[in-house]
Amino acid sequence: MRKAAFVYSDAMSRHVLRENHVMRPTRLRLTYELLDAYGAFEESLLLPPQEAGEEDILSFHTKPYVEAVKNFSRGQFTTDPAAYNFSEGGDNPIFEGMYEASALAVGASLVAAELVVSGQVEVAFNAAGGLHHAGPSYASGFCTFNDPVIAIKSLIKRGLRIAYVDIDAHHGDGVQDAFYDTDQVLTISLHESGSFLFPGTGEIRELGKGKGRGYSVNLPLAPFTEDDLYLWAFEEIVPPLVSHFRPDVLVTQLGVDTHHLDPLAHLSLTTEGYTQVVKRFKELAPSSWLALGGGGYEMGVVPRAWTLAYGIMMDKEWPNDIPADYQERFGLKKLRDEDKPSLSEAARGRAQHLAEENVAEIKKLIFPLHSL
Repeated sequence: MRKAAFVYSDAMSRHVLRENHVMRPTRLRLTYELLDAYGAFEESLLLPPQEAGEEDILSFHTKPYVEAVKNFSRGQFTTDPAAYNFSEGGDNPIFEGMYEASALAVGASLVAAELVVSGQVEVAFNAAGGLHHAGPSYASGFCTFNDPVIAIKSLIKRGLRIAYVDIDAHHGDGVQDAFYDTDQVLTISLHESGSFLFPGTGEIRELGKGKGRGYSVNLPLAPFTEDDLYLWAFEEIVPPLVSHFRPDVLVTQLGVDTHHLDPLAHLSLTTEGYTQVVKRFKELAPSSWLALGGGGYEMGVVPRAWTLAYGIMMDKEWPNDIPADYQERFGLKKLRDEDKPSLSEAARGRAQHLAEENVAEIKKLIFPLHSL
């Protein structure tokens, strides 16, 4: 059995949300080409996605919303786009082929989910996935359809227990909301505090309701949180909860907008800190690990970080010198960061204070609900 699979086709990277939009799907092609330059697909599976069927999409999204997306995608404006949170100049523009591109990202996550639950691989990575903000009847935060929710719902139908851990800089609000009242899915989100960053949610007291009380876990972090502090906070919260929950499948959202060079967020991780978290996911995962992409808007960072992540999934340590052909075409020379962010002691102190305070609060409010 191959350890890992990467789900990708060039069709996933061709669409353009808007010429000046910060979400650029070409980052997927850059990641694929860097992995290919390292020879990743000689030792792992490379599989194309299949467009998700409407029935799959309707497992979470409402019929009127799905119909509206189809119509907008074809340039037919029978309803007001603003009713579904679309706008020409905002986060969620309408573009030609929007429905097909969004359905393809969902389908890629469903293909990846099937690969792991069928036992064909231990881990499957859909870098186009992780679109965690979309709601049942609206677009949000560059996300039209919520592929993590749809993929998790497909796993729940099989009677499986899912731990979903989201390390995007932005709170995984859409996924949390979808499973807020169930104990079959444990959602954990580590993110920059909503006091500073979209979507403004993800406070500790958003901890689930009914049977789901204690199964929604949020760890908000301050701007300028660095590797060591992030890793400490992660270790204090994520391994105890995931190990106690004992999921059948670990689903991770691997957004890289936590990087200190990312233009949209204010955390201060490097590729070293990021890969340490991915290594912990590999250790925490049962035999089935579904890995999804997510945020990441610095084009010189995203392909490097996701190439490092997929190397961990494959048990492969890539050389730090990026292959010469890729260097010539794209200008990236080293795979790993060579510099760390330079921060003031005041910024470090504020970040440490909030992390320690919030870790203690989670242990006080949520751990007892799990007998921890």
